[in-house]
Amino acid sequence: MNTFFSKKALVLLAFLTVLILLGPYGDSRVSAIDRNTYKNLKTFSEVLDMVEKNYVEPVDSDKLMQGAINGMIKSLDPHSSFMTADMYKELEVETRGSFGGLGIEITILKDVLTIVSPIEDTPAFNAGLKAGDQIIKIDDKSTKDITITEAVKKLRGPRDTKVTLTIFREGMTKPKDFVLTRSIIKIKSVKSKLYDNQIGYIRISSFQERTVDDVKKTLKELEAKASPLRGLVIDMRNNPGGLLNQSVEVSDLFLKSGSIVSTRGRSKNMESKAVAKDDKDEPSCPIVVIVNEGTASAAEIVSGALQDNGRAVILGTQTFGKGSVQTVIPLEDGAALKLTTAKYYTPKGRSIQAEGITPDIVVKLVRPAEEKNGPEEQMMRLRERDLQGHIKSTKELEAKPEDQKKDPKEDAKKETDPLAQDNQLKNAIDILKSWDILKRNMKG
Repeated sequence: MNTFFSKKALVLLAFLTVLILLGPYGDSRVSAIDRNTYKNLKTFSEVLDMVEKNYVEPVDSDKLMQGAINGMIKSLDPHSSFMTADMYKELEVETRGSFGGLGIEITILKDVLTIVSPIEDTPAFNAGLKAGDQIIKIDDKSTKDITITEAVKKLRGPRDTKVTLTIFREGMTKPKDFVLTRSIIKIKSVKSKLYDNQIGYIRISSFQERTVDDVKKTLKELEAKASPLRGLVIDMRNNPGGLLNQSVEVSDLFLKSGSIVSTRGRSKNMESKAVAKDDKDEPSCPIVVIVNEGTASAAEIVSGALQDNGRAVILGTQTFGKGSVQTVIPLEDGAALKLTTAKYYTPKGRSIQAEGITPDIVVKLVRPAEEKNGPEEQMMRLRERDLQGHIKSTKELEAKPEDQKKDPKEDAKKETDPLAQDNQLKNAIDILKSWDILKRNMKG
């Protein structure tokens, strides 16, 4: 009898501990442990006792408690989760840019496990998985009612082990299996390039511990090569987000003043506002930011900050719309609670949650294969000089015979030219190239 009451006391204590932990993050009137709360805890205790005594097989009390906590957190929203000590360690490793798995950011969208974004140069990206793909099964087991934490655990694993994802995508008549081999995911969050010796290109694939330092270094390198930099493209397509503080600091690199982002929760201590400071070394050239449906969370903060402050033109398609803040609260036993505690807002007070960032210029990505489909598209690329027997231009007449020979290397160069494969990037660069011309015409 004493043992029975002792166990019930431990169960009640565990749940009271969770409620107390949540207390400071919620409204005091709601989080107070009132009579109704005690009544519910009594009901839970009775159900636990019935399960332990009457279930067809012996049950593990710890497993039952784990399931009860997971169920409670799962009822809140797709991004809140309870993490065991091992899961919490994995989360810490992930933010440092190296972890084992497939390389995808996932969420629960309309009760379906959905890919937010595949990360570049990972098994998922190389296999052709896309933002918006629905994961119907993992290793032939349904993902119905699965939590994010459970899904991550199934998707990660030792290097060189295989996992089969059953994917359903818009336009498919039936789901398709993708067999992927896990690898150590080492994410280089920042890449760069210089176009025409004057247009800088910075690709930010996620926001990790060193992202702002990498962007700073990259900016200096581009400015030294270009001298001066006439324009800058910031590519955040399929950027699933990451660390909030890194997105704020990256935004600050391009802003001399103004609000960057504000957060609002139920309690005052979750309200905050980040403001840009003038470091005297912000780039002064025009900026175009490229986004798409895989641009989420921290990447949307940067896009919204630069857009609302009039610092950049946003080009591409509507972003994902993940505008909530998750606070990770460590627990005594090494586990942690990842809890949605606030929503964030752009400088003009726009909520990103379930809305996303609307581009200033909407440009859908057109794949080269799609461009070659219709005869009308082929006619658009046919020019006078392509017609047999055309009257030659002065340039053609003056050209030496050796100049008229077709160079196969030139064709190969065109095939690998990123601008020939990426109409969104080409549009962004064309806008920056014409910036000075437009300014002169407007002044005139």
